[in-house]
Amino acid sequence: MSKGMMWVGLCAVVGLIILLAGLAPAQDQNMNTGTSMNSNMNSNAKHKSRHDNANSNMSANMNTSASNSNTASGLGSSDRKFVLEAGMGGMEEVTLGRLATEHAASAEVKQFGQRMVDDHTKAGDELMHVATQKGLTLPTALDAKHQSDVDKLSKLSGAEFDRAYMSMMVKDHKKDVKEFQTEANKGQDADVKGFASTTLPTLQDHLRMAEDINGRTSAKTASASAAHNMNRPSDMDSNMQGNTNANTKPGKSKKSNANANMTSNANNSNR
Repeated sequence: MSKGMMWVGLCAVVGLIILLAGLAPAQDQNMNTGTSMNSNMNSNAKHKSRHDNANSNMSANMNTSASNSNTASGLGSSDRKFVLEAGMGGMEEVTLGRLATEHAASAEVKQFGQRMVDDHTKAGDELMHVATQKGLTLPTALDAKHQSDVDKLSKLSGAEFDRAYMSMMVKDHKKDVKEFQTEANKGQDADVKGFASTTLPTLQDHLRMAEDINGRTSAKTASASAAHNMNRPSDMDSNMQGNTNANTKPGKSKKSNANANMTSNANNSNR
């Protein structure tokens, strides 16, 4: 009985050993499988990360390329010249317009000056938008030539300022209308060409106004000059008066001398 129990116990131990020996390889296999899965997941994550970085770099390069293309392509030489000169001319018109509101004598010249400030400020803002799109920087200060015009007019006032300013406005707007007309017809860049076409009617209105006011200002000046000349004795009148005085004085002197001589002779005869 005792030996039977021992035999049963021995068999149980042997069976347990065999069972444990069979489970160990399976655990090792499962561990290896788990490690392999983790490795594959890490590899896939790294691959995805590299792929995302590659896509990000490609997108960034494409955006940079597009931006550089817009800036680098810029404008043709004629369009570029037009934009820069229009910016400079518009800035001068605003500056001179402000001078007119302060120095002019005529109310309509003052009003014209304010119109120049308003219209050219608006046009300048529109041109700035186009220039920014094309990668151009507009001038922020007048160059020597345009500043010279401002300095010259700033020394004048009253009717003298009115004449000089309106004469300059006629000359400047004739030039502006011609240049904007050329750009509207022959410009290469669609945005710059559109700006020229949109602004041209305003400049044509400015030219008509300038010519009308300049005509009236010139007429007033001519009338004032004529009235001044009428009130002032002419050179011919002065010469005639001088000759009359010259002729009168010698004659009177001779007559006086003759009377003096007659009186002297009579006195001598009585003695």
